[in-house]
Amino acid sequence: MKILAISDEEMGILYSPHITRRFHEVDLVISCGDLPYSYLEYILSMLDVPLLYVRGNHAGQVEWTAQGERLSPWGAVDLHQRILRLESGLLIAGFEGCLQYNYGRNQYSQSDYWSMALGMVPGLLYNKLRYGRYLDILVTHAPPWKIQDREDRPHQGIRAFRWLIEVFKPQFHFHGHIHLYRQDEVSETRHGPTRVINAYGFREINLEGFAAPPKPIRRFHGPPRE
Repeated sequence: MKILAISDEEMGILYSPHITRRFHEVDLVISCGDLPYSYLEYILSMLDVPLLYVRGNHAGQVEWTAQGERLSPWGAVDLHQRILRLESGLLIAGFEGCLQYNYGRNQYSQSDYWSMALGMVPGLLYNKLRYGRYLDILVTHAPPWKIQDREDRPHQGIRAFRWLIEVFKPQFHFHGHIHLYRQDEVSETRHGPTRVINAYGFREINLEGFAAPPKPIRRFHGPPRE
């Protein structure tokens, strides 16, 4: 299974007709936040695969368009405080937002995140009993505490996220929020068995052991005619 993880920055290679040729092997799209609904919908419609998302701190619960009020991107699935088992058998969970630093939307205290994380424990224990493992992928906007985070309060990591990956050991933790502007900035860290990946812009990841559902026949879009 191939996953396309995206976050924070709209990329021209994804927001163009060439997406179907360049990313035709993608089976699942995961958005880690701060991307417009229209951008997510374009990717979803062009690739015709499931898209799961969490909101970032710069994305509200409502977007206003020419068609009126929008509460979510059409066709996408909100992961916030949810544990899902996909058709492929993949176990995935997520949390939106970041550490509270002003009165903006989708901001929470460390205590809030602890409450959310502990509320997820019964579902994770059920997964272990039913499927033999707790979780395959954790999706968040903010990074875990002291892993790829920053010292300033808006970009500090979340203590509960670090606890989750240390205790329940998912294969991957995808996050956004930390913008990467230099080639030498760290975008992936191994923490125990978990690969913590910053999805800023986009990242492609191969996930072994999961069979993707059959894909529809896709017609590739060539370059626009003159």
